[in-house]
Amino acid sequence: MAGHSGQKTRLLYLIDLLKKQTDEEHPLSATELCDRLRSAGISAERKAIYDDIAALEAFGYDIVLTRSPKPGYFLASRAFEAPEVYLLCDAVQAAGFITPKKTRELTNKLGGLLSEHQAKSWQRQISLQSRNKCDNEEIYYNIDIINRGISARRKIRLKYRRRYLGASRKIEAQEREMVVSPYALTWAEDHYYLVGNNAKYDNLLHLRLDRMRGVTMLEEPWRHFSEVSDYKTTFDIADYTQKSFHMFGGALSDIVLKCKAERLEQVIDRFSEHIFIRSFSGDYFTFSVKALLSEGLTGWLLQFGKDIEVLEPQALRYSLRERAMQLAALYEKE
Repeated sequence: MAGHSGQKTRLLYLIDLLKKQTDEEHPLSATELCDRLRSAGISAERKAIYDDIAALEAFGYDIVLTRSPKPGYFLASRAFEAPEVYLLCDAVQAAGFITPKKTRELTNKLGGLLSEHQAKSWQRQISLQSRNKCDNEEIYYNIDIINRGISARRKIRLKYRRRYLGASRKIEAQEREMVVSPYALTWAEDHYYLVGNNAKYDNLLHLRLDRMRGVTMLEEPWRHFSEVSDYKTTFDIADYTQKSFHMFGGALSDIVLKCKAERLEQVIDRFSEHIFIRSFSGDYFTFSVKALLSEGLTGWLLQFGKDIEVLEPQALRYSLRERAMQLAALYEKE
């Protein structure tokens, strides 16, 4: 019985060794595996190692016997391959809503998915930039509570913080409490947002998670999104995010734009390839798309100057004209 227990323990230590200390460039021979197991207090012989590796392979582990760069075994497949771990770490470090502390914790956990040799090489490339990171350590707990609220279809209560310039020229913060029906979480414009409905209004609102404090789930059922949006059975956050600009809310409208052909990439980046091309002539093409009429849309269009012209609706043309006139007046001042 003791021998059987020891065999199971050896299997656990062996797979841990293969995960942590081997990769394609760093295989370990059966003798080396025996030595390392013995140093951990686990009795092992080469024949037992061969049997254990066969058992692990039968279970599904991808263990490869190689001759280069030296004879030995290594774990060929992992839950996440090295490029996938690097990609996830880059995303974590780029996310401004993740605090410096949580960024370090997450990147260390992700690094644990690599072999020790891969991790050492990867750590030399890390440069944590905390300058644009938020300082709200509640954000992880808030994400969990909000997701539970969405799943249970219940309202949440929260305090939302906004910054303003005080009389002493110091940046200060002001909090106000609100009750929200939560519909979806989305990462957009380098921030993490909750899309929901404030109980006092009949529209959708966007709230940044890094500005939330004291989130709690209430017993009160949420207000169904069909009452405040065009979605009836499912709140399609991907569709909604594509139609909104810089997470500004507004009325959904059919928009017709005349665009210089060389701006096609920016248009596709914004609206995807599913835009409806109405016409193409010379250096310009005309297309239509649905989007929310908002300050965000106006700002996005203004950056292209005369390269994109709004043909419809008239309300958006008027808004752009007013903004352009205000800018012109501002810069005409001596």
